[in-house]
Amino acid sequence: MKDSNHKLMVEHLDNKLKVYTPILNTTVPDKGWIYVIRKAFKMSYRQFGERLGLTAPSARHIEKREKEGRLTLKSLEEAGRALNMKLVYGFIPMDGSIEKTIENRARELALEIVKTTSNTMALEDQENTNKRLQKAVDDKAQQIIDEMPRYLWD
Repeated sequence: MKDSNHKLMVEHLDNKLKVYTPILNTTVPDKGWIYVIRKAFKMSYRQFGERLGLTAPSARHIEKREKEGRLTLKSLEEAGRALNMKLVYGFIPMDGSIEKTIENRARELALEIVKTTSNTMALEDQENTNKRLQKAVDDKAQQIIDEMPRYLWD
């Protein structure tokens, strides 16, 4: 990344997201977080509903919607407050960092570009060695990372 502002932004974002990395492998309980926490408090649906300003059946419906993945962030936040919890929302890069995600995508794209060029050259009896192809992929990937072209995510 030649753009130092962009590089700094990526580094800053990676540092912010690192705190979430330890929870990457945490799984949501089968019945949902709200249910598990409510049960840990030995709180009834009536009590949970009262804390939310809802009826017991409506409180139960909130748990059901969370379990199905159909509860809004706003509703999750409200349910959390009713349980004396704070909703934490964020993303965790699957590749470990934003920078690594960019590098991996740049390498994929570079490989596609170099393969296309290499196939054309092979048709013209100008085939490259594996070592030269690998260097071409490395160079192209670095160029893509430096330039961060809009087509990177196409």
